[in-house]
Amino acid sequence: MSNKFKVACVQNCATPDVDENIEVTTGLTRAAGEAGANLVCLPEYFSGLRTEGARVHPVAFPEANHSVLPAFAAEARNLGIWIHLGSLGVTADDGRIFNRGYVLNPNGSIVARYDKIHMFDVDLGGGQSYRESATISPGDRAVLAPTPWGAMGLSICYDLRFAELYRSLAQAGARMLSVPAAFTLLTGEAHWHVLNRARAIENGCYVFAPCQYGMLTGGGECYGHSLIIDPWGRVLADGGDEEGFIIADVDMEQVGKARERIPALTHDRAFEVEEHAEAAE
Repeated sequence: MSNKFKVACVQNCATPDVDENIEVTTGLTRAAGEAGANLVCLPEYFSGLRTEGARVHPVAFPEANHSVLPAFAAEARNLGIWIHLGSLGVTADDGRIFNRGYVLNPNGSIVARYDKIHMFDVDLGGGQSYRESATISPGDRAVLAPTPWGAMGLSICYDLRFAELYRSLAQAGARMLSVPAAFTLLTGEAHWHVLNRARAIENGCYVFAPCQYGMLTGGGECYGHSLIIDPWGRVLADGGDEEGFIIADVDMEQVGKARERIPALTHDRAFEVEEHAEAAE
């Protein structure tokens, strides 16, 4: 297993036009690969997204007919790289949609699929609300993707707020964590950096977090600031708020060093929560 490689995170602003998005993101992926990236990670719904009031509407097709998959399989083969398709809308049997991430190897083969577990059903105030579960079917299992550099734990966007998911992935062997997202501007400004850094620090893992930026068709704005973070919580690259990609060197020996310094993964203990009745007046 190799210890050193380059990772890139692509940052785009998806429109509802899947062909346009494929052209933009394959171009950015190609540029990242030509810059030396061995693994390229893309955001949540990078291939197509619009909103309608509180509802999220990704461009979605059945997996067998999804034009994004063969397009990026060809890029993986041509560039000889690994590609993490942060998430695509994939039509479900019940008429709703799975928010599904894919990992492709350099042969263009799918080596892992992950369906987003936690649904973004929130009222942010100021007239901003989202009901992801109105159109999206949640997943029910955590996934580790095999790579030449170790296991990568998969997640998507709102999952970031559920620390127990990442703890379970790290305990199961993850040395890297992926967090593709379309984080809102409001929540991103307040929480994006601190939550991603916390997931890295808590678990002694690298975090790769590509995020969409800019205004969405139908309303809402994504935060951008795609991140690459080392296991000590240092931000190695930040994508700011414009189209492009970030790239950084990864040394997997840093995972072992961080976990030796703070061996928290070996210190988890089971406990119970004790409840007390309210004190008498």
